[in-house]
Amino acid sequence: MNTNDKKILVTGAGGQLGSELRCVLGDRAEYVGRDTLDLTDTKTVHDYLRAHDFRYVVNAAAYTAVDRAEEEKSECAAANVTIVENLAALADELDFRIIHISTDYVFDGHTSRPYTEVDKPEPLSVYGTTKRRGETSLLGLAPDSMIIRTGWLYSSFGSNFVKTMLRLAKSGGPLRIVADQVGTPTYAADLAAFIVDKVIDGHWNPGIYNFSNEGVASWYDFAVAVVEEAGMDVEVLPIATVDYPTAATRPAFTILDKTKVRAAYGIDIPHWRKSLRRCMKLITN
Repeated sequence: MNTNDKKILVTGAGGQLGSELRCVLGDRAEYVGRDTLDLTDTKTVHDYLRAHDFRYVVNAAAYTAVDRAEEEKSECAAANVTIVENLAALADELDFRIIHISTDYVFDGHTSRPYTEVDKPEPLSVYGTTKRRGETSLLGLAPDSMIIRTGWLYSSFGSNFVKTMLRLAKSGGPLRIVADQVGTPTYAADLAAFIVDKVIDGHWNPGIYNFSNEGVASWYDFAVAVVEEAGMDVEVLPIATVDYPTAATRPAFTILDKTKVRAAYGIDIPHWRKSLRRCMKLITN
């Protein structure tokens, strides 16, 4: 297939979600990463987009180093805002649809019920703030776009919490893990399958959607599950956020309400523990 015949562009191709999308889409898509296309350069991006005939752009490119972002503000903004603006500016002219990946960190976590898509974002960090700015820029420039908010992504690809826990557990522990931040671990392969099977190959419903696996966990719960699934005899101890200071403030509660996405797409989302088991088989085999 000629590159110009491919109808789908995936940005952030070297990341966890980008890698999972490649597994699902194969040669149906064109994949770009930091080493192949400077998405922060407006002219470069626009020349590239005009040279192709994409129907869908899945923007998985992002700056996700939450703590480092507190110092590298401009780099974070370039990835999380400028890239979105560069893509969105041509969506109407070139008639392509954007699926943009956002985050649960647009919320402050000061609640005790799952967040819906209409809850007011109140980010606590530079990372969360730039991701929210990317959302608003996209909706302003290309309102027919789809934004998917997710969180706690992991995969058999790249670096993530699961792999970090496995590495630390091999040292014999004990592992001291924060227990008062609650969310839902999300297997990037499940998100990739939803994007391709239900959106690109299904039907288009623009707007903001929450997507994570089902269930609730703290980082401590997540770590315990990783160790158990790996069959490792390592002690995992719960600690408080105040005992593990970080440069960026994390929201304490980011459970996402998925009523909207289930209603729009009729999907059955796996529980996070079931998906973790699938991923662990790939990592440990």
